[in-house]
Amino acid sequence: MLRQNLIHRFSLLSSSFPLSTLLFSCPSLLPLSLRFSTSIHPSGFLRTRSRKSLQPTTSYMATSRFFNLVPVNSALAEDGGGTSNGSLSSSTIEDEENASLGSGYRLPPTEIKDIVDAPPLPALSFSPQRDKILFLKRRSLPPLAELARPEEKLAGIRIDGKCNSRSRMSFYTGIGIHQLLQDGSLGPEKEVHGFPDGAKINFVSWSRDGRYLSFSIRIDEEDNSSKLRVWVADVETGIAKPLFQSPDIFLNAVFDNFVWVDGSTLLVFTIPLSRGDPPKRPLVPSGPKIQSNEQKNVVQVRTFQDLLKDEYDEDLFDYYATTQLVLASLDGTVKEIGPPAVYTSIDPSPDQKYLLVSSIHRPYSFIVPCGRFRKKVDVWTTDGKFVRELCDLPLAEDVPIAFNSVRKGMRSINWRADKPSTLYWVETQDGGDAKVEVSPRDVIYTQSPDPCDGEEPKVLHKLDLRFGGISWCDDSLALVYESWYKTRRTRTWVISPGSEDASPRILFDRSSEDVYSDPGSPMMRRTHAGTYVIAKVKKEGDGGTYILLNGSGATPEGNIPFLDLFGINTGSKQRIWESDKEKYYETVVALMSDQNEGDLCIDQLKILTSKESKTENTQYYIQSWPDKKVYQITNFPHPYPQLASLQKEMVRYQRKDGVQLTATLYLPPGYDPSKDGPLPCLVWSYPGEFKSKDAAGQVRGSPNEFAGIGPTSALLWLARRFAILSGPTIPIIGEGDEEANDRYVEQLVASAEAAVEEVIRRGVAHPNKIAVGGHSYGAFMTANLLAHAPHLFCCGIARSGAYNRTLTPFGFQNEDRTLWEATSTYVEMSPFMSANKIKKPILLIHGEEDNNPGTLTMQSDRFFNALKGHGALCRLVVLPFESHGYAARESIMHVLWETDRWLQKYCISNSSDIVADRDDCKVDGNKAKDDLGGKAVSVGGEGGQEQDDVDQDEFLVTLRSLL
Repeated sequence: MLRQNLIHRFSLLSSSFPLSTLLFSCPSLLPLSLRFSTSIHPSGFLRTRSRKSLQPTTSYMATSRFFNLVPVNSALAEDGGGTSNGSLSSSTIEDEENASLGSGYRLPPTEIKDIVDAPPLPALSFSPQRDKILFLKRRSLPPLAELARPEEKLAGIRIDGKCNSRSRMSFYTGIGIHQLLQDGSLGPEKEVHGFPDGAKINFVSWSRDGRYLSFSIRIDEEDNSSKLRVWVADVETGIAKPLFQSPDIFLNAVFDNFVWVDGSTLLVFTIPLSRGDPPKRPLVPSGPKIQSNEQKNVVQVRTFQDLLKDEYDEDLFDYYATTQLVLASLDGTVKEIGPPAVYTSIDPSPDQKYLLVSSIHRPYSFIVPCGRFRKKVDVWTTDGKFVRELCDLPLAEDVPIAFNSVRKGMRSINWRADKPSTLYWVETQDGGDAKVEVSPRDVIYTQSPDPCDGEEPKVLHKLDLRFGGISWCDDSLALVYESWYKTRRTRTWVISPGSEDASPRILFDRSSEDVYSDPGSPMMRRTHAGTYVIAKVKKEGDGGTYILLNGSGATPEGNIPFLDLFGINTGSKQRIWESDKEKYYETVVALMSDQNEGDLCIDQLKILTSKESKTENTQYYIQSWPDKKVYQITNFPHPYPQLASLQKEMVRYQRKDGVQLTATLYLPPGYDPSKDGPLPCLVWSYPGEFKSKDAAGQVRGSPNEFAGIGPTSALLWLARRFAILSGPTIPIIGEGDEEANDRYVEQLVASAEAAVEEVIRRGVAHPNKIAVGGHSYGAFMTANLLAHAPHLFCCGIARSGAYNRTLTPFGFQNEDRTLWEATSTYVEMSPFMSANKIKKPILLIHGEEDNNPGTLTMQSDRFFNALKGHGALCRLVVLPFESHGYAARESIMHVLWETDRWLQKYCISNSSDIVADRDDCKVDGNKAKDDLGGKAVSVGGEGGQEQDDVDQDEFLVTLRSLL
């Protein structure tokens, strides 16, 4: 019988997945930009934090699947089945179950729907001179019709052919300009006007002198109006006009869009005027699709999605991605520069004399996305004259999967931010393979864009770890960053780019996991050329060299952000600003006193800060030295006043192996545990990997941060009187040479047990009514907990997860061993392999067009079939047109309805005695050990379960030997 079961199970597995398929996202083709500690982008943009913004994603099917919106409350009103808190009676639940089997999108209860439908707060953008602020207005969730637009999936990206841009871009609905007055207040709003009503606005950017705004406009119509056009607005008047007088010039936004070359000229990526209709797929293929490795090359690639499949796809990719570069002046002058090509980025030099031009070209690849295609980088003059070729990199199909592995050849090619026109780049010395031991590992070079004959690149610095970026200041100072993932080591070097005699020295050498030792990152100031460099600060009567370090200030009590005046030569620190510790959480966002060139005077310092509390949403302030007077510049309304008095606490507790854990506990407004008793509880989390127990136990985040509630947030169930344990740390630790995932299940269960015990100990969670959920790797966690810790939770909600790790054989998440190198780990971590052990209700939700690495929709399909094949109580919801994250209002509302229904039926109404199950599991866990890892598992309990577990263990051993 065992042999028959084994053959049957293995045949199902072998037919369920090709071991050669895996998925990974397309690397960005845009130039590398440094990551700074400030939350303001170098473009001057700043996002408010009350709601997550929609990201440009994709939709895939030309046919639409629309259904009626039916409020679940309407069914309750008809038969009187509702209760005072919105719960469902048993009869109503059964009616709803039957009704939900039909087609139709649903709406969640009003108390949840109203929060999700609240209008989003605007994004903010400051002018280069810091004297004006843009309020970029946004709409709420998009309709499903926008996601249903046809799109092309090519070379790892998804393209909206009608717009000739990436699919499903979010957009702004309006632009308001406010003058920032001397007293910190805002002047009246000046609305940018002149463009058509209903226009969708993207790619808003300031000219270098702050006099103009450039942006794109699109209108959804059947003709060419759906394509993007470039507009320019005068900041003083608010009047906007099209950049091009010709109605036939459209923006090509597949890769880049446009950039200001000077105060009155833009370089624009346009659709070639000579382009005709898109190529048509031949009815009969010219031949079979063939891939060959007769050279026996070792090529291990992640499971990339949306790859090119044939010659037709190559032609279609070229059709949409080919760009004609155009120089357009505000006086109407238009000049084409360079031939049409698949340009991926254009970066003008700070002095506006040269262009760094990146493009990709054939031959293309069918196994990697466009980020690994052949890449050519040239230097042109600003008017389009070719200067020289920097590199023509071959296809990068053989980049090793080990972390910190990179492409061979020149990479991170950029202009020095502190020089008029000086190039720098990095070249690997290990062939791009992180497993090769070599010193140095990376070398940084620098050179002029048009070198004299025989002039060789200059070696700027050599690194033994992997290059991580440079913060430029001037010839006497730059900071170079390097890191190594396996050891979590990160180092910061001080170099003097203009002095060959000055020896580089290490400024900071620490573990990236040790947040308590993080000294902060340098504050950057904007130059007149529009670049960002390290801000040097001078003190009166002191000739030392100082910079500002902006840090998160992690402590055992939570984050207390700070701003330090740091002596770059002496290492001295003076804390000149620190967040409030008692009630508020404050951060330094950006410098506001960087209008003039040269060092900043400490007594004239001006900074932009944010301030929030548990119950007060984020507002922005300007603080000036020397008196440190504070001016509030925004007064945003509370985005969800019905939850304004929610209760929030950062809790600390301990895992049984001594690891310190933290979580954020949220309780509904007005809740009193002594009077109201324990609540149903939803635990929502996402595991993380660490190299040390000490680092895993450090506190991250602040108890005073405002509770931002996104459209699919677990915090929405505070409105349904749930306790929410948000983000309990689930550290998977691998110290020394130990691989963290080799003890994944053991550590996962131990962390969950500690979290559940803590909320029960506090009396805020009913022991029999604790649900668990997560998204992506959190969904993977949820399924594993229901399989290996059924005594903890009454039900689970798993969104967009991966459940069978043999479908991602060349690594996943932070695992860079292959399936054949770590077979036991892959199999034991996969809840698919333990589907027969899942007895608690599990709700699976997945986007039908998920393009995230590893989380193909098939993962949920196969997992659901495995669960159903063992009689598990389960439900699978597949969302048409949705990707890894959900975007459309219909989809999100239905996800919330499904989740609320699941929690009402299997958490609030749960009558099983989980406490008894928990006690039984502790006893049985001491008696039974898993043959594959010596880990405690629960056996017995339900009829036939013990034999199933034995069969499963023998099956896994046999599968491991076969693989």
